[in-house]
Amino acid sequence: MKTWIKVLIIAAAATVLIVGGSYAYFQYFTRTRLLVSTTTSLWETGLLNATKQAFEAKYRIDLGFLPVGTGQAIQQAQGGNVDALLVHSPSNETQFLQGGDGSCRKIIAYNFFTIVGPQSDPAGINGSSVMDALKKIASYGRSNSTWAWVSRGDGSGTHTKEKSLWAKANFSYAQISMESSWFETSGQGMSLTLRMANEKGAYTLSDIGTYLKLSKDHTISLVQYLSETKDLLNVYSVIAVNQTRHPTVNFSNAITFIKYLISDDCQQLIDNYGKDEYGQSLFHSAVQLLRQNSTTEIVQWIKDYAFINGTECPPEYRDPRYPELYS
Repeated sequence: MKTWIKVLIIAAAATVLIVGGSYAYFQYFTRTRLLVSTTTSLWETGLLNATKQAFEAKYRIDLGFLPVGTGQAIQQAQGGNVDALLVHSPSNETQFLQGGDGSCRKIIAYNFFTIVGPQSDPAGINGSSVMDALKKIASYGRSNSTWAWVSRGDGSGTHTKEKSLWAKANFSYAQISMESSWFETSGQGMSLTLRMANEKGAYTLSDIGTYLKLSKDHTISLVQYLSETKDLLNVYSVIAVNQTRHPTVNFSNAITFIKYLISDDCQQLIDNYGKDEYGQSLFHSAVQLLRQNSTTEIVQWIKDYAFINGTECPPEYRDPRYPELYS
C-alpha cells in the first residue's frame, strides 16, 4: 500500500475517534442530574429502579434516589439538599408545603398497608377490623408478656400511619411504645422491621409491596391478615422542592420528573409493576382516577385521606408556569 494512502486512512481513523470521542464527551457533560429523596417502601420493591431506567431512556437527565424514611426525606428537602420528594405521608406533606419548602404536589399512586403476623395468629386477629385487631394484639401482648408488635419508630410514612391507627384504636402511642414487655421498636426501614417481626413471632404494619417481596423471597413467613380497607389506604405523592426558597435546586428537572410520573407511560408502568412476579400489581395508578373526578369508592377514600383543603395541591403551592399539571 502506498504511503500516502496509509496516511489518509490513519487521518480518517483519527478523525472518527476525535469526532466520536467529542460526541461522547458532549453527551456525558451535557446531561444534568436530578436527586429525589424517597421512602424505603418504594425503593425496596424495585419500582423506582424500573422508573429510573425508563426516565433516563427518555430524557437527558441522570436520576438519583435517596431512600430513607419520609421524615428524613422531608428534612433533606427542607435543607435544599434534594430536588424533589416522593413520599407517602399526607400529614407531613401538608406541613412541608405550608412551611414554604415544596411546590407542585401531585398524587401519583396508591396501594394499601397491611397488618401481618405469625401463621399461628396468637392474638386471633384474622377477620377483625383494624381497630379490633390492634386491641387484640395489645391485649395478647400484655396478658402473655411476650413480643406482640414491632413498630418502625423511625418517623417514616409507615410509622406516621401506624401512630394514627393506634390513636383511632384509643391507644396512646407514646405510652404503649414504653411497654417493653410486648412492644418493640426497630428504628429501621420496612425490610428490617419485617425481619424483626418474623424473628420475634410478632405482628407489624407494612406496605404491601415490601411484604410481598420478602414473602416471595422466603425471607419471612409472616401472614397477611388485614388489607384493602379505608383505614389502611396508602397514597404516594411527588413534590418539587421550592426554587424560591432553595435557589440551588434543579426545579426544571423536578418538573420534568413530575410530568413523567403522571404521564400515561409511567402510570401504566406503575399499574403493571409486580404482576408477572407476584401475580398482582404492587401499586395502582391514581392520576386518571383523580383527573376524571370519578365517584368510585377508592377515589373518595383518596380524597378523604390525601387531599389538602379539598385538592391534591392548593393553588398557593402550585407554580403558575405549569398549569398543565392540574388540567
